[in-house]
Parts: sequence; C-alpha cells; structure tokens
Amino acid sequence: MHVQGKEVALAGVTGGFEDGVDVPHAAALLAFAEAVVARDDARIANARAALLPALGAAGLVDAAATVAAFHGFVRIADAIGIPHFTTPAGGELDDLRAEAGIDRFYRAQAPA
Repeated sequence: MHVQGKEVALAGVTGGFEDGVDVPHAAALLAFAEAVVARDDARIANARAALLPALGAAGLVDAAATVAAFHGFVRIADAIGIPHFTTPAGGELDDLRAEAGIDRFYRAQAPA
C-alpha cells in the first residue's frame, strides 16, 4: 500500500516489522506501544527509559499521547459499534484488513 508517496508493508502490523522500516526509533516505539497495550508496568518503564534519550522529553510525551489516543479510539469505536466499511483514503477495508493480517484475530472475525 502507498501512503504519502511511500510503500507501507501493512503485514508488519500483525507479523512484525522488518529491519528496513523507515521510521526513526521504530523498534523502541513499537516496544513502548506494545507495553502500554499489555498494561505491563515494568515493560512500560523500560520502554520509556529507552525512548527518552532517543526522542527527548517532548518526543516521549508525544509518543505516549499517540499510544494513549489510539488505544482509546479503538475502545470507543468498539464500545459504540462504529461500522468500518472503507479506509480513510477511500480504499476497501476488506483489502486493508487482509493485507495487514487483521482478519486472523479472533475479535476481527465477522459474526456468522
């Protein structure tokens, strides 16, 4: 998938990102996001300690706000039952879900 002129490997969302990801500090950011979602205080502390020298205090606050916002948006959407039919770019959601591997998750399965 192309996003803002760059090729994005959506399979990395569920299968892990490759070393060639063009995001500064990608591994540390991912570790932080996963620790927050897992609600693991020790992992969160370790991830923050790794991010602080890389991003600075303001960057760490931005990363934390982004993780918190996305974590909250998903919970709100699930709670109120927002239907998802298309992607923000107007593409088909089914194609995006398949490419990212999201359909493999239990909760993503459509009711029979």
